[in-house]
Amino acid sequence: MPRPRKNERMVCRYFIWLLSQRDGVWRADGRSNEINLGRHSLATKNRDDAQRMLEQLDLTMAVRHGLANAAALKTTDAKLLSLADGRKLYEAHVSRSRMTGGTRPSSQKRYRAVFDKFLAFATNKGLASWNQVTARIVENYISHLESEGYAYGTWYLEATTIKQAVGFLIEQKHLPPECRIVLSLKKPQGTDTYCWRPEEVRAILDHCRTTPGLQWLEWVFTALTYTGLRISELIALRWADIDFENEMIRLVDESTSRRRNGKREARTLKGGYGRSFPINDALLPVLKAIPRTPDGYVFHGSAGGRLHADKVRNALIRDVLTPLAEKFPTPEGEVGFADGRLHSFRHFFCSLCALRGIGQQVVMQWLGHRDSKMVQHYFHLHDAEARKQMKRITLSDEAAGA
Repeated sequence: MPRPRKNERMVCRYFIWLLSQRDGVWRADGRSNEINLGRHSLATKNRDDAQRMLEQLDLTMAVRHGLANAAALKTTDAKLLSLADGRKLYEAHVSRSRMTGGTRPSSQKRYRAVFDKFLAFATNKGLASWNQVTARIVENYISHLESEGYAYGTWYLEATTIKQAVGFLIEQKHLPPECRIVLSLKKPQGTDTYCWRPEEVRAILDHCRTTPGLQWLEWVFTALTYTGLRISELIALRWADIDFENEMIRLVDESTSRRRNGKREARTLKGGYGRSFPINDALLPVLKAIPRTPDGYVFHGSAGGRLHADKVRNALIRDVLTPLAEKFPTPEGEVGFADGRLHSFRHFFCSLCALRGIGQQVVMQWLGHRDSKMVQHYFHLHDAEARKQMKRITLSDEAAGA
């Protein structure tokens, strides 16, 4: 007696598929075809929806392998919105004029990075349209980000962006209302960003200073240490922003400026506020030692080209944190030295300011924040410093004034 077939054999227009379920979600297996089409999630537990998604998948694969005209994708089901088309619609929406509610160029850049990663993930899972993007898909994507080592804040930002995009597409009637993603996301509280200790920062700078080929990193990390700048702000720093006579750095937000220099991108600052702050005595000689280049930017990469945040981040991990990891071991299951990243310098600067007794209003101005809660967000008190401060609490006048 033959064994019952576990998978349902579906003969579609172009290919044969085996339809099955995993955890209630329908999946299509196309590996038995002459062309190995792989396995794909149909992202639904409903049998009728699975059939419709399978037909779309069959056509998508046929177009991909030259067996059908790409125009067929647009005429098969007018209700299906491709991943690429939905992305274009949302990016056009957020990049409209600031006066009519558009976002800042820096935010648009973050959205592009989100879609780059999410659409690659979705395509790899066999999704072809935004109609297939469900709460379950978003949950799976969050798990994917976690497995790739991204921080909780990134999970929240990216999942929220996807939900907003779907909501917009429904509002504009590009998607039916039933495509709305109902998924509660817990906003991150506090921060899991590691804050450097003074001895760790000194070791980082010394390592860059004494290692051939890392002088450019020494300059970058020294500036991050003594300014609290975001890496995006440091990358865009120009010589015109530095007033050596008065020893000040002045940052101007240019997002709404009428004047534009066609040779460079207008600078935008998070929050839209410009700010200025003094040049620290330890940073001043470093700035004076950096050679000038025709492009007008202060900091450059190892080969003299423009800096990119990802390249600086990768160099930090590969060329600095990894070699120094044994010197500053991290207990298993804890967040420690090896988990520090570029934003850790900003946390370090803010915490150092607080420990040195610099007023909160001054720190807020230097960091470019209007809300004191953000300054508190950056403040860290390590155990050693906490013990030192606790010793100051005494009934002895002499000890109290120390």
